[in-house]
Amino acid sequence: MTTVAAIDCGTNSIRLLIADVDRSNGTTKLTDLVREMRVVRLGQGVDATGELAPEALERTFAATAEYAELIRQYRAVKVRFVATSASRDARNRQVFVDGIRGLLGVEPEVISGEEEAALSFAGASSVLPIASDDRVLVVDLGGGSTEFVLGDAAGVLAAKSVDIGCVRLTERHLKSDPPTAEQIAAAEADVDAAITEAGLDVPLERSTAVVGVAGSITTITAHALKLPEYLPAAIHGAELSIGTIQAAATDLLEMTRAQRADLPYMHPGRVDVIGAGALVWRRILTRMGELSGGRIITATASEHDILDGIALSVS
Repeated sequence: MTTVAAIDCGTNSIRLLIADVDRSNGTTKLTDLVREMRVVRLGQGVDATGELAPEALERTFAATAEYAELIRQYRAVKVRFVATSASRDARNRQVFVDGIRGLLGVEPEVISGEEEAALSFAGASSVLPIASDDRVLVVDLGGGSTEFVLGDAAGVLAAKSVDIGCVRLTERHLKSDPPTAEQIAAAEADVDAAITEAGLDVPLERSTAVVGVAGSITTITAHALKLPEYLPAAIHGAELSIGTIQAAATDLLEMTRAQRADLPYMHPGRVDVIGAGALVWRRILTRMGELSGGRIITATASEHDILDGIALSVS
């Protein structure tokens, strides 16, 4: 048994998983010891300025210091820190890299969109087994980017990362509360262009199932299920009709921020950006229904994603 620590630093949140890894009986199993999330909005303003804001770096460093203490407490023997979209885009990412190295004692990896996609697929598929004849599309909807990963029981077949995410589209288009019809149309045009771009590398029409991961998608699922609070066990593996998910997404998109904040499963750090996340997920599912010729009529949510993939990669 080995104890490992994985950190996923995205555009909106930074998350920690400390887990015991058991590789007995020819399988690899993660047993969670700690699973934490802090919304630090590292990608604040990056889409417009191309740089990480000083206050965003300060929030991220503070959360990393907390995580470093937990890693020491649990005596993790292997640690991997992965940074994604906002860090890829920022001209001043070396400030971020140097700060994390100083706090954690490991080199933070600013990974490519393709590696991000592969890690997301590994995390999701580790707990949602894929049948031999299935071709599953895993969609990782983040703050700055969204990954489309098509894979089967043997692993990844094709992957593409595109620059649409809940923080990026909120800052770029959805500035009113609630957003206007014109803002929604502009954001949807960006999403459609990104799906078309992804389709050049990933044969989306070959998908037999769709799995969605990350906070926007799990929150939309919680809304569709009308949960009394955020319940990971109820959300994970929930397979809902595209129509049900679209209705929940539309509801969240059209709500005011105050109305979203009152929802019992809404994390405060998602209140202002969940509308954009809902728009992206709604449009992706609409297009997947069309591209599959009506074959795909449901989507499944997974609580396990890139964070699990990172942990598995260092075990």
